[in-house]
Amino acid sequence: MAEKGDKNMKALKEVWRRAENALCADCGKPDPDWASYTLGVFICVSCSGIHRSIPNISKVKSLRMDHWDEAQVQFLEQHGNVVAKSTYETHIPIYYYQPTHADCQVLREQWIRAKYERKEFTEQGRHLPYSDGLKEGILWKRGRDNGQFLLRKFLLSERDGCLKYFSKPDAKEPKINIKIDTINATFQPVKIGNPNGLQISYLKDNKTRNIFLYHKDGKEIVDWFNAIRAVQVHYLKVAFPVASDNEQREAFKKRWFTLDHRRLMYFKDPLDAFAKGEVFVGNREHGYSVKQGLPAGAQGSFSWQYGLTIVTPDREYLFTCETESDQQDWIAAFSQVIEQPMTPQEYAIEAYFKLSS
Repeated sequence: MAEKGDKNMKALKEVWRRAENALCADCGKPDPDWASYTLGVFICVSCSGIHRSIPNISKVKSLRMDHWDEAQVQFLEQHGNVVAKSTYETHIPIYYYQPTHADCQVLREQWIRAKYERKEFTEQGRHLPYSDGLKEGILWKRGRDNGQFLLRKFLLSERDGCLKYFSKPDAKEPKINIKIDTINATFQPVKIGNPNGLQISYLKDNKTRNIFLYHKDGKEIVDWFNAIRAVQVHYLKVAFPVASDNEQREAFKKRWFTLDHRRLMYFKDPLDAFAKGEVFVGNREHGYSVKQGLPAGAQGSFSWQYGLTIVTPDREYLFTCETESDQQDWIAAFSQVIEQPMTPQEYAIEAYFKLSS
């Protein structure tokens, strides 16, 4: 019996050491030491707690402390995180926020339930509750003066490109109409004092305003969050068409550039109404960087002294400046953006850029 147990443990360690299982299947945390023997995924201790809340779908054990029988080990050998990903994450919309271990509980729980319990991403074209471009409902909103939470009606419209809220359910006119391109939605459970707390930040009269919300149902508040992201991606698709790769060549042409936080836009003429193309500038931790000079062998690398290279996960973009001062100013500007953490809204923008490029 002891020999058979040792054999099972050896086989378990081998599948556990596979590179594909080095990160938690649900949040990406390194060195997961739990696994679901009904789903075949390797997960961290935090995500294992969420799996326990859906015991009809997932049954978990510790890889270090629990006993594993031969059939369970064989199931893990035949599955693993890559197989699970190809099954449960095949058709994730580009706007859907995929949380990491740094995100709050409600985001991670609804991500896990969406994958394994509701199987929202297994079929292409499946109707999702946050994909209609129109969402209406009642949320708890914190009052600006007294700090008390009151029920308020909210309406999100892709057609109108805005989020509205009404002081009364039967009110015909909204109290506030927020343009979708000014919104940044983030979960702030500690600040709001509720595990499902959602903060809506937006610009009004060049000032940042905040709305603090929650819903008692975790699924409902996360659906609102992803519905906002879906409408934002639609807005980006209409308002900011991305230039194709054919529009950017190694040969240099003079263009007018503007850097609007993470959007680098270029124009043929400074007075042009629409950009000819855009480059998304993300965070260093996700593979973005700026380098002084041009790569060796690049066309113009000898004749253009003040070049710079923007590195993205997908490709490199080469630019040159007329003076060293301009070059250093642009490098400093890019560096400042690249060092800043990305917001959930910016992840949605990045996803859209990748899909469209």
